[in-house]
Amino acid sequence: MQLSSLVSWLRPTAAAMFLLLLPLLLIGQDQRAAGHPVDRALSPPLRSPETYQAVANVSQHAQRAESAEATDDTSVRLIPRFSSTQDHLKICCLHGNILQFYLDNILPHHSNQNAHIQRLKDDLSRISDDLRRVNDDLQADVCNVTQHRHHPHVKEFISKFDAAGERRFIKAVAEIDILFSELQYYCVHTRRGR
Repeated sequence: MQLSSLVSWLRPTAAAMFLLLLPLLLIGQDQRAAGHPVDRALSPPLRSPETYQAVANVSQHAQRAESAEATDDTSVRLIPRFSSTQDHLKICCLHGNILQFYLDNILPHHSNQNAHIQRLKDDLSRISDDLRRVNDDLQADVCNVTQHRHHPHVKEFISKFDAAGERRFIKAVAEIDILFSELQYYCVHTRRGR
């Protein structure tokens, strides 16, 4: 009997203690979150849901077209992989160079093939312009497009693009979601010293 009395007394007491401590826990969580700011994108379209949706729509449309071609090898990836231990700003700039290649050489061939392509081209142009402004703000050649055009990873991308033959444009547009994800990840202001 005494054990059941003790249990019935502890339940309301534990609930009351929890309700008293909950605000203190939440206050501590709020202060901790304020102490660790979230990374900020170098270009607003990199965090725009509308841009993300346009990228997804255009990429999926091209992926469907790519998979309809039985001869196309979908195992070859055009976008190069980078080591995450490398300097993020340098990787951002290398992807920015590939982005400029897309804007100059790939997307003009798909202007009428998807309803979302114009928005995507506008947003990707804005990202490219913003990356150039970052370079100007830093007063350095960190994102110098001509300098990075000769980088081995950029050369690898262009070489794979050219080797893809007549389906290279579809293949490249099908991978625009990969490029956008890489830009989202690497092109950020960070205080965590990535």
